[in-house]
Amino acid sequence: MSETEGKVITCKAAVAWEAKAPLKIETVEVAPPQAHEVRIKILYTALCHTDTYTLDGHDPEGLFPVILGHEGAGVVESVGEGVTEFKPGDHVIPLYVPQCKECDIPQGNGTMPNGTKRFKCQGKELHHFMGCSTFSEYTVVADISLCKVSFIFGLLPVPITLCGLSSFDDAIKMVRINPDAPLDKVCLLGCGISTGYGAVINTCKVEPGSTVAVWGLGAVGLAVIMGAKAVGAKRIVGIDIVESKYDKARQFGATECVNPKSVPEGQSIQAWLVEKFDGGFDYTFECIGSVQTMRQALEAAHKGWGVSCIIGVAGAGQEISTRPFQLVTGRTWKGSAFGGAAAFFVI
Repeated sequence: MSETEGKVITCKAAVAWEAKAPLKIETVEVAPPQAHEVRIKILYTALCHTDTYTLDGHDPEGLFPVILGHEGAGVVESVGEGVTEFKPGDHVIPLYVPQCKECDIPQGNGTMPNGTKRFKCQGKELHHFMGCSTFSEYTVVADISLCKVSFIFGLLPVPITLCGLSSFDDAIKMVRINPDAPLDKVCLLGCGISTGYGAVINTCKVEPGSTVAVWGLGAVGLAVIMGAKAVGAKRIVGIDIVESKYDKARQFGATECVNPKSVPEGQSIQAWLVEKFDGGFDYTFECIGSVQTMRQALEAAHKGWGVSCIIGVAGAGQEISTRPFQLVTGRTWKGSAFGGAAAFFVI
């Protein structure tokens, strides 16, 4: 039993008091976990576009004051009543998509599943963010929103779903922890890597020998490329206006890279890609969050069978558009959240 179990923990957190204002490092109080909750000491956290999107006021459902962050990793400090699959000392990743597959818990409502909060600052309650709030030295999450990790042969992260498993508990037991797993890298599985890699493996089920195009060569785009290479795609084209990203994209598996600004004047990037790449691609992935590039990605998918997947998050109120002809000629337009919501990994 830890010295802090059952007690309020006082620690530092980056608090967003309001939209469009800088984060402030504050002293916060983190209450003990209640039933089916886990309190975690966050050791590493990454910054995701969704965090800045919310802080900048682009999320119509954004709640303030709040502790942002949803891409972290840490160590279990204590557990609440009824928690059986986690114990103090476990290395874990908070998940913004619940993994019980049985309930409908809205992790975007700023509270724990029972409608209450665990954070206070200056006497005021703070909202939770996506069920994670990793911009705090300590956080509390629901046990169905937590994942253990293991380290096996140094392999790259591979999402595995609940398919073939009888329950959430079976899935948790399948993935056991090794303290040697590098948490500074593991934290990226909490969103970016899983989102991109899983979109390839789970959402679109890309086949060996496919052609793939990826809009945006940030962390998510690189994860898409990594997934496409892993499944055996024969041609993987990275698309970005920042050419300094190309070397890294090739390291992850891109066979070539294209700068949309280099397309001949008067020709759209999608028309140019269709012309240069045998009628378009089997699969296209938009990882930027621009409604313009979402349309480009769809229209660069091959007529008759091409699939275009939207991963990037556009600003509040923005709408996507295309000519209906693009869809009735056989293209499929779909979206992906957290890589198909598969949150159990072999690392």
